[in-house]
Amino acid sequence: MAYTGQVVENPVTGQRIRFVALAQDSGGAELVLESAFWGHGPEPPAHFHPEQDEVIEVLQGELQVRLEGRLQTLHQGQTISIGRGPVHSMWNVAAQPVAVRWVVRPALTTEAFLEQLFAASQNERGMPAPQQVGQLLQQFSREFRLAPQPAVVEPAQ
Repeated sequence: MAYTGQVVENPVTGQRIRFVALAQDSGGAELVLESAFWGHGPEPPAHFHPEQDEVIEVLQGELQVRLEGRLQTLHQGQTISIGRGPVHSMWNVAAQPVAVRWVVRPALTTEAFLEQLFAASQNERGMPAPQQVGQLLQQFSREFRLAPQPAVVEPAQ
């Protein structure tokens, strides 16, 4: 169970999340996190949140954002709001670390999702095993869904 001040970290991707204010602190209205990313990180899988809104504020560095296929770079002090549904991903392409404040509304069970995701990612690949991915996606479908991937089309011969 998450607690205020708890830190979860992925040693392969370098993402670190600190729980600042839990769902219980706001009666479930929001979850407040701080997240940091190492420099030159990989782009995570595109995803969306069917029942949640997010607000991301860059506290330090530059954050690369792909929102509905469009790339943009957010700098220190800039904020982005992402409502329910738009496909997005965020990562750090710069050399310097980036830190963000991340607010999720409503909180739902995002705390448990993040704890389980990061626990399942403590391996040499920094990712959950395929069967764990399926379990997480099913269990937390209100919070997180992977974006549909475009079909691969084989060239005509």
